[in-house]
Amino acid sequence: MKILVIRFSSIGDIVLTTPVVRALKTQIADAEVHYVTKSRYQSILESNPYIDKTILLEDDLWKLIGQLREEKYDCIVDLHNNIRTRIIKIALGIKAYTFSKLNFEKWLLVNFKINQLPSVHIVDRYLDSVEPLGVKADALGLDYFIPEKDSVPLAWLPETHRSGFVAYAIGAQHNTKKLPMAKMIELCDKINKPIVLMGGPEDATVGDEVQKFFERPIASEFERALSNKLRMYLRTIQA
Repeated sequence: MKILVIRFSSIGDIVLTTPVVRALKTQIADAEVHYVTKSRYQSILESNPYIDKTILLEDDLWKLIGQLREEKYDCIVDLHNNIRTRIIKIALGIKAYTFSKLNFEKWLLVNFKINQLPSVHIVDRYLDSVEPLGVKADALGLDYFIPEKDSVPLAWLPETHRSGFVAYAIGAQHNTKKLPMAKMIELCDKINKPIVLMGGPEDATVGDEVQKFFERPIASEFERALSNKLRMYLRTIQA
């Protein structure tokens, strides 16, 4: 079975779809899995062994549709569900399994603080989309495969990080998806490992403030309330 999976963006959302890709590849006999995403996210998927081919969306949707038609897929797994994926599904005219975004429920929560969203993890909701294919959760978590060219010797890491560290991506496309500064500090304080703060140039100021907090003497009431058990090595990486 030749399967087309669609998720155009963004980094976190694409990583959250990886259990679906793995389940499709390992649980369906002779599955050939192709994945369509935006070209800027190619690196997230290029080393994934469960993806047979990555197809990239540049600027021309109809050029992409022409490429997809040539592949002659048996079905589509639409994990994005927006206007462009609907156009693709109509143009290809094949069976599609579509993720429910629950837009009305999200609208109720944002505008009226009425929470009708199910208490179900987004990964399980993605997997619900492919349940008719006989695919089930395998409880193996998310996948991210580091390309060989990006691997570095363990000796390149600071000594404090060689036995393990936590990478914390402090940035997000929307401010509503970022923790407030006080919560970032509280979270870092609760992590009993060295921490690497990750983000783009636009996140550098916030990263610097978090780092400075742990480097200065404890003074304020809020700071005194935090645990003093860690001397954390904090580093901001500008991606």
